[in-house]
Amino acid sequence: MELFPQQSPSYILSFQFSTWYPKFKSASIKSTIVRPLSQEFIDYLNADQVFVPKGSENIPAESSLSDDEDDDSVDAEEGHVFAFPELDEKIRAAITEYGAVFPKLNFSSPKDASWILPASSPLKCTSPADVYLLLKSSDFITHDLSQSAIFAGRDDSDSSYELELVLRKWYAVDRSRELRCFVRNNVLIGISQRDPNYYDYLNDTATHSKIVHAVVDFWSTKIQPGWTNEANYVFDLLLTRDLSRAHIIDFNPYAPRTDPLLFSYEELAEALSNEADPPTDFRSTVPSPEFRVIDSPSHPAASSKAPANQHNMVPFEALSLSSGRDIEEFKELWQEKIKESMQAEEEEDC
Repeated sequence: MELFPQQSPSYILSFQFSTWYPKFKSASIKSTIVRPLSQEFIDYLNADQVFVPKGSENIPAESSLSDDEDDDSVDAEEGHVFAFPELDEKIRAAITEYGAVFPKLNFSSPKDASWILPASSPLKCTSPADVYLLLKSSDFITHDLSQSAIFAGRDDSDSSYELELVLRKWYAVDRSRELRCFVRNNVLIGISQRDPNYYDYLNDTATHSKIVHAVVDFWSTKIQPGWTNEANYVFDLLLTRDLSRAHIIDFNPYAPRTDPLLFSYEELAEALSNEADPPTDFRSTVPSPEFRVIDSPSHPAASSKAPANQHNMVPFEALSLSSGRDIEEFKELWQEKIKESMQAEEEEDC
């Protein structure tokens, strides 16, 4: 058996949010899908500079245009897109409905840019400006902006691909309850802790068994009957506080681009080969897939004091500000630079 299934365009597209969410809406986090997105907004995401479109803050700025000026959304000198009133309205409607949102695109979320918002509520967006700032500060979401990246350079990429903005209801998530689960040939073969920190309670034998039972039950009753797209996939879960149920966070392709976390794909292949008669239909279950957790603070995969995603933590133009500063000093300086830039733009309009 090959280490990975064939990565056809149809296979990849089966994992974009708008494909799977309608089927699993009742078992997932409440979300709003916004599409189509305007070409101006796509150009904004592709632009090099980080700037917040005008009018996207909680209190829209007053217009200083004279009667004979055109109320367009592009600064002729800089080429900046400044306003997306229709998109702002849709984002505000989702925020009103959910209280707060965290954004993602078809496949990727800007979790590498979580540092840009308050650490006490990472990724929590309460205005369109927060959404735009997260997306613009993220390297992760650039994957979704390029078909060559999405389809790994295949000549038969799918021309029907359409960029979408997803606004998910924001929760204060206990990262220790996030899991990544691996399914190959319709067999649930592995479960991994997602957050790279040591949690003592996850190593308790009874708790360990309870989690495995909850995941197998959730997969066999909620996911397996409805997942008819492919026999090979990876799904992420958030367990409830009592560890008895779960919510679907995302689905991912069974592919090198999906981090196997505490496994390797070679180990997962070996786990499947150890099954005497691998099942071939969606009714099969594995009594006890292996569940891997970080079993001590000294575990090789345990998080260090370095911030997560530090290698792509800031936009390119911000790197020059980081020299000789720790992350807290840099964060404060970068946020101040953004405020100064916004104030300068307002003064130019006066």
